[in-house]
Amino acid sequence: MGQKVNPVGFRTGIMCGWKSRWYASKQEYSELLVEDQKIRNYIKKKKDKFGKAVYPAIAKIEIERTRDEVKVVLFSARPGILIGRKGERVEELQKELQEKTGRRINLKIEEINRPEIVAQLVAEDIVEQLEKRSGFRRTMKRAIEQTMEAGAKGIKIQLAGRLGGAEMSRREKQISGSMPLSTLRAKIDYGFAEALISQGHLGVQVWINQGTYSEDDADGADAKTSQAPKKPKRTYKR
Repeated sequence: MGQKVNPVGFRTGIMCGWKSRWYASKQEYSELLVEDQKIRNYIKKKKDKFGKAVYPAIAKIEIERTRDEVKVVLFSARPGILIGRKGERVEELQKELQEKTGRRINLKIEEINRPEIVAQLVAEDIVEQLEKRSGFRRTMKRAIEQTMEAGAKGIKIQLAGRLGGAEMSRREKQISGSMPLSTLRAKIDYGFAEALISQGHLGVQVWINQGTYSEDDADGADAKTSQAPKKPKRTYKR
């Protein structure tokens, strides 16, 4: 089971929280869900005239809604670029999102201290190297070394596509350390990005084992209160 599903979705609601936190009626729910996706796509996919991302190094975007406003939290490894000089870029993005959604937007930026162990940022870094025509095996090895040196328990990287300009697409995988995908208490981060090279698209998947969730981090219901009492262990006489 754990091998075939998104590790973040597998743990959402049990060990980690949702990325969109709000309640809505049945009539409004689908509309607001599409709006959330549009906000995320706009921030992640906006490019400048040179084709570079306007808002780089964003690991995830969390959205909270109240009756009056929409709170958008950006988790970034480079908050200085997002904020800009005297907060100009934040105000500009806030204004653009307000025009796009027709709602009051409240932007907040959170800094990521260790981007080397955040799967989405590692995947995007690999994509950047591949688009600069770096060798895929060397790029994977370098990313694994950096992540393990940063203190991760394990990492797995999988590339798919016409690797090295081959005629037929294939998959290449490298793994280091432990990767318990089916263990819910294991803190597995997952990231996906696509590299657009001259031969076509390359898919980059990254799994990073960040350790284990503490009891304070668990967002699910407390299982101990509803747990059935265990029968006493049977004693065996020798």
